[in-house]
Amino acid sequence: MNGKPVAVVTGGAGFIGSHMVDALLAAGFAVRVIDNLEGGHRSNLDHLKGNPDLACYWQDVRALDADSPIFAGARYVFHFAGIGDIVPSIEQPTQYMETNVQGTVRVLECARQAAVEKLVYAASSSCYGLASVPTGEEHPINPQYPYALSKYLGEEAAFHWHQVYELPVNSICIFNAYGPRVRTTGVYGAVFGVFFRQKLARMPYTVVGDGTQRRDFVYVTDVAQAFLAAARTPINGERFNVGAGDPRSINRLVELLGGDVVHVPKRPGEPDCTYADITKIVARLGWKPVVSFEEGVRRMLVDIERWRDAPLWDPDRIAEATKTWFRYLGRQSA
Repeated sequence: MNGKPVAVVTGGAGFIGSHMVDALLAAGFAVRVIDNLEGGHRSNLDHLKGNPDLACYWQDVRALDADSPIFAGARYVFHFAGIGDIVPSIEQPTQYMETNVQGTVRVLECARQAAVEKLVYAASSSCYGLASVPTGEEHPINPQYPYALSKYLGEEAAFHWHQVYELPVNSICIFNAYGPRVRTTGVYGAVFGVFFRQKLARMPYTVVGDGTQRRDFVYVTDVAQAFLAAARTPINGERFNVGAGDPRSINRLVELLGGDVVHVPKRPGEPDCTYADITKIVARLGWKPVVSFEEGVRRMLVDIERWRDAPLWDPDRIAEATKTWFRYLGRQSA
């Protein structure tokens, strides 16, 4: 690929992964994407059609051989491939462990055999559970559901490969990422996809609880820059929290979108506030978020028609979709 440094992005057709591809191409890399298209979409990379520095491999990371030629000569590996969402992980825990843990092990082995300079793992703040805030990297781990556990175990595998095999690894613990291409299909979950579709349909927003719960929303292009910083640093074997460090309430999001609301029951296992302590990444990697919440929402609204085909949720559909959630997680909080 024209003698440029090579980076591999697993899950590169997904939400954050596709923005990682954009950031790498802009930084002068040739990029190889691996995605099985179960969660990702080719359309997320349509704007890059014909780019000679991009190669896509539509396959599952769980089927990778350790000597996969996709990784040959790669400088960096960014591992986003995996499956998300709370309810499906409760219903299908084996699939989550196979994909998010064993899939990660496959990628780690490929990176090790290719002798890459750095692998950066996409971790989830859900591993902290019902955490005290602001939440630092040393906060106790307390996963509330199988998705959170699977992401944490994948991270532990990455650090183990660093410890045993000296594979250069860092982990980015993502809080509440949002922005263009955020997931719009599948099970009930991501608030932006839910609210934008409701806005298009002129339906009230389904606000969980009283809407005062706060989330540390961080814009996706800022997240991609954090991953790039974690790859370029000589620091290894570290977790870095990535958020805006400025939690905003769901009610504030409703204010920015405008419209009526209807309230649905608060869900067990969900924190009242997520709030990343980003002191470490600011001090050690020189990264900081640059896109404000208001600006990020404004940018997304410009492209709101993208959510026209997203699932349309109402209180009854949400109640049906989250029955498993209440059944299992409700016992923990009882």
